[in-house]
Amino acid sequence: MLTNLSDLDLRLIRVFLAVVDAGGLSLAQTVLNVNQSTISTQLSTLEARLGFRLCERGRGGFRLTPKGERFAQAARRMLDVVSDFCEEARNIEKKLSGSLRVGLIGHTDPMHNAKLGMAIAAFRKRDEAVRFHIFNRSPNEIEEQMLAGELDLGIGYFWHRLPDLEYLPLYVETQVAYCGQGHSLFGTDDRISAQDVGNYEWIGRSYPVPEFETRFGQKTYAARADNMEAVAILIMSGRYCGFLPTHFADPYVKLGLLQPLNMDDLVYRVPIHTCLRKTSRRSDIIEAFMSDLRAAMSGLE
Repeated sequence: MLTNLSDLDLRLIRVFLAVVDAGGLSLAQTVLNVNQSTISTQLSTLEARLGFRLCERGRGGFRLTPKGERFAQAARRMLDVVSDFCEEARNIEKKLSGSLRVGLIGHTDPMHNAKLGMAIAAFRKRDEAVRFHIFNRSPNEIEEQMLAGELDLGIGYFWHRLPDLEYLPLYVETQVAYCGQGHSLFGTDDRISAQDVGNYEWIGRSYPVPEFETRFGQKTYAARADNMEAVAILIMSGRYCGFLPTHFADPYVKLGLLQPLNMDDLVYRVPIHTCLRKTSRRSDIIEAFMSDLRAAMSGLE
């Protein structure tokens, strides 16, 4: 039973994770630069230290046991903490040192992404030694990982308002109705209104969009999608109408694949927020980055 960690244990854990990432002992040989029998011995040593089997290996192939899967997740978290500690120790003289883990939704406006890059650039001018980790996640995943302490900051569209998280408005995204080639409205000058939407088949989202429902009411949808790319594909089938962010739809419009239906009436706006854990005092890293982010985003509305 493992009760403390030695340098040997850390090496064995890294071997184990290399095997997991490679998908088996034979494929891990090149990565680790040791032969398969040595790797097998190292795994057996780690299992003996732990007191349980991590994986099945042999002619039947490589497969993690349920305990092995849980151990792999815990080991990755532990090595991340060790890495952050070493980085912080090397830069202890810096005013800000550590890591900042940011979760972002996909398909956001390139201009706002550029502003986020500007915020990072401004932050890097501080007296800091902070390692950035940026992940693409769904809104649900961002909130779950924020609550689990796996992310420090989230940016996205959040329809929940979880009591342990704080949501701060960042910018507003405009969504407009479109149709595609082959649709009866495509290529015409018809500007259908909100009262006409019931005459056509629409794509709904697999998640609530209160801003849309307040503007147009809840409707029966002919199709559903959980991301912007899927919505665009369905619209381009020529069978449905659907809403897309204008920045996302513009390249398709320029290619002649999509056409806006009525940019004055068939439009709604969704707020993009930063998501933070509620706490009596945030870390200096988060406070500094939030200040740079607000400065970079100012003047966008």
